[in-house]
Amino acid sequence: MDVQSILVRKMTAAFFMTMMTSMILAYWYVSAATSGEPPYQLGESFLGWTFLYALYVGAVVLIYGNLVSGAIEYGLKKGLIQHTWLYVLCHGLLGLIFGCLFKEPLLAITGMAVAIFYALLDRWLFARANDAVSIKLLLLSPVLACGLLWGYFQIQSEPMPPFTEKEAIEFATNGEGSVSDVFPVKAGKWKGIIDGYDVERETSAKEIGYETYIVLFKETWDNGKENGSWYMSYEVDRNGMSAKAWEGTYPPYAN
Repeated sequence: MDVQSILVRKMTAAFFMTMMTSMILAYWYVSAATSGEPPYQLGESFLGWTFLYALYVGAVVLIYGNLVSGAIEYGLKKGLIQHTWLYVLCHGLLGLIFGCLFKEPLLAITGMAVAIFYALLDRWLFARANDAVSIKLLLLSPVLACGLLWGYFQIQSEPMPPFTEKEAIEFATNGEGSVSDVFPVKAGKWKGIIDGYDVERETSAKEIGYETYIVLFKETWDNGKENGSWYMSYEVDRNGMSAKAWEGTYPPYAN
């Protein structure tokens, strides 16, 4: 068997084990993290954690796992390893290494389990090297499983509560040290005198799309001889906000 076919087999096994392991870990995490919490957007959370775990699991399996498996297979071809069970056992023992290095029993057990299943899958692929249909079905199965689990979590999710105008203003005025600190923290106006200027500050919000708002901060001032105004606005939704506009003359008493 040539090097290319061995590499394809190892990469196929690595992809399958990375995806399945990542989905199992994501399933456990999302199930545990949402215990006692409002179950919102669980499907998106599952996909996000699957992707995150896949980055770490994939790096270990693709680099360390494939290199170790290649070395063990070399020993198998040279007669140093003469039985399939020993081939699998060597993978399992070497899968313990990371957990042992970090003194994490759970990590060691997980690493050993992943390595053993990787080795079994590798032997299965070796026996079916000419069965293209089975290999394609194997590659599609993690994608199908991911879709089914996403659907399961979506069904378990509750609809997100509406993101209101009040919450948009609270979002925009949250934090300290920003220019908006001096404005009302809810829709309305503030009037007062600052350094001889009659000052009016207004906070308002307007919905421009589904749960998307323009939050406006406007300030005017007048002392009988000098007057002016300025405003700034932000586009706000439940995921964040961005500056929209800034116009006018900054008040002299703010210097």
